[in-house]
Amino acid sequence: MSQHPRSAKSATRPEELRKTVAHTREKLGQTVDALAAKADVKGQVLEKAADLRTHAVAKAATVTGQLRETAEHAAQLAKDKTPDPAVEKAAHAAAQLRSAAARAGRLAADRTPDLVADKVGQGAGAIRTYRTPLLVGVAALGVLLLVRRSRRHR
Repeated sequence: MSQHPRSAKSATRPEELRKTVAHTREKLGQTVDALAAKADVKGQVLEKAADLRTHAVAKAATVTGQLRETAEHAAQLAKDKTPDPAVEKAAHAAAQLRSAAARAGRLAADRTPDLVADKVGQGAGAIRTYRTPLLVGVAALGVLLLVRRSRRHR
């Protein structure tokens, strides 16, 4: 290290030193911020997860659009390739089936005694009320029967 002799320029030297120190502090602060950002693993993981989530949503939207277009294209092809008489026959058969089902429902309602209809309504109401316990019971009974059957076949 060399020493500079004191002269008239040394009066401005403290000003320059203060500016240099301030500049060095600013650069040091930026360096510390950069190192802190590199050391913030949790922040990096969260940022990467957000990027991946955004990418996945965009990809899902793209794939959904492609599937929708493909389905529409296939439906249009099927519609175009199906002969008109077949479409008309299918529509006529569907109308006949709906009509027959409605007639059967009316006939069953007309011929069912009121007492039976009331009991069926009460049973349906009870099933709706106790749906979860009934499902659990049926599932337990099914498991019990499967276990019993498997033991019998050993």
